[in-house]
Amino acid sequence: MFAPALPAAGYGGWIILKRTAASQQAAFNTQPQLKRDEDYFRANIGKVRTADELVADRRLLRVTLGAFGLEGDINNRAFIRKVLAEGTLRESAFSNRLADKQYQKLAQAFGFGDFTTPRNAIGGFADKIISQFRQRGFEAAVGEQNGNFRLAMNIERELPALAARSGSEDLLWLTVLGNAPMRQVFQTAFGLPDSFASVDLDRQLETLKARAGSAFGSESLRQFSDPKKLEDLVRRFLVQADVGNLQPGTRGLSALTLLQNFNR
Repeated sequence: MFAPALPAAGYGGWIILKRTAASQQAAFNTQPQLKRDEDYFRANIGKVRTADELVADRRLLRVTLGAFGLEGDINNRAFIRKVLAEGTLRESAFSNRLADKQYQKLAQAFGFGDFTTPRNAIGGFADKIISQFRQRGFEAAVGEQNGNFRLAMNIERELPALAARSGSEDLLWLTVLGNAPMRQVFQTAFGLPDSFASVDLDRQLETLKARAGSAFGSESLRQFSDPKKLEDLVRRFLVQADVGNLQPGTRGLSALTLLQNFNR
């Protein structure tokens, strides 16, 4: 098993990881089991024509789910089949109704429920999925040692893409609230307790926007398309996570108390 070199925790450790990530990712990619899985995927994914065929092949499914950070669903075959089979073009499609939009991305990538010829039959598909599989796999390996680093790597990848999407600011922030890893980063960066999730959704939205405005000068989520502001967010997250570990009682404050303080 590959074990990333993470000599330090906190923001200092994050800087070291960033400096060595390319070489560590390259080392991760050379693992024999990983290479066997990739070779199998490349040789067989183009033959698959339905969601049923994909979920019936555990090796193909393992690479597929890993590429979208959904490896924990490897045994939820009926659920994944429904996600894939209904596609995304119909508003009522199953993946469109799920809070976690990684399922929507998965269904959209294959297009089983949307097109006569699924996208996995198109040239270049395997390479794209394998690239995602490697990146997500490395992030998971990092997360085995430091979960906060995995969250930071995830938001560096996902937040700029979300910030570039069309739609209202409220819709973008609601997407953050519906995405557990991104929610955790913002929640921690702003010093909000776990109980914040139990607050009325409109109040959660107002609080995140207000805290973003106070910390970054704008309530807009689109500001995080700026690499400097994205890195500032990651730094705040990692520093606050360390503070929470040192002062666990702080995280126990009620959501109501914190909201009252934030809205003064």
